[in-house]
Amino acid sequence: GADIQVTNERDEAGEPVADLLVRSAPLHGIRIGAEWIPRMIDEFPILCVAAAMADGETVITGAEELRVKESDRIATMVSELRKMGARVTETPDGLIVQGLGKSGGRLRGAACMSHGDHRVAMALAIAGLTADTSTTIDETACIETSFPGFYDKLLKLLTT
Repeated sequence: GADIQVTNERDEAGEPVADLLVRSAPLHGIRIGAEWIPRMIDEFPILCVAAAMADGETVITGAEELRVKESDRIATMVSELRKMGARVTETPDGLIVQGLGKSGGRLRGAACMSHGDHRVAMALAIAGLTADTSTTIDETACIETSFPGFYDKLLKLLTT
């Protein structure tokens, strides 16, 4: 995994925050069970994108509650990542992703649907950055719900 250093831990507005120094490493498949799902509801869409790019298999179980968020996040991520060429299998309580990882494969550009879910829209935008051709995403105005200025910040990150 990655090398992550946590510094400057503090509370802001009653919430724990810290500064992170992260050094990348190749992603690898993992198994995530029901005990983790309540702590990663919002992270599920981007985790699916990371799993698609990882080496090996990622299995997520016990995630039924993700079917009743802004969208059915399980079905939505399976559908949209498949459009992009990811090898994803939907299960009743989660999904299985065969990552592209060491095969050197890339996601393909596609016309994707956010289903009005801000987390899905942002995750698909990141997936689109890894694709071999352009990706379009419908209904991205929903991103302003949780991350105003997302695209401006992403563009700045990519151009600096």
